[in-house]
Amino acid sequence: MIFITAKFQVRPESADRWPEITDAFTRATRAEPGCLWFDWSRSLADPDEYVLVEAFRDDEAGAAHVQSDHFRQAQRDLPPHLARTPRIVNTTVPQDDWSLLGEMAVD
Repeated sequence: MIFITAKFQVRPESADRWPEITDAFTRATRAEPGCLWFDWSRSLADPDEYVLVEAFRDDEAGAAHVQSDHFRQAQRDLPPHLARTPRIVNTTVPQDDWSLLGEMAVD
């Protein structure tokens, strides 16, 4: 799978509304056949920073995502709400779901 984590530094005036601002993009991405997950979290250390954790089945699914109409729309809609260019880690992982964290196993 293609595993991506991105950090979005949002303008303070948009930070509380970020889930609403990204809602259409998030819903459309989650509906893509090759999307495994697409989850936003807000930083505990910086309330203006959101972290996106996403995964796509394979290279083809990742390519379909960045070529989609909703991705192109997000390229137009999201930057005005950002304080800087998002930072990203993008890698291929030889699995198709989350693994269990054995060091914190729950009975």
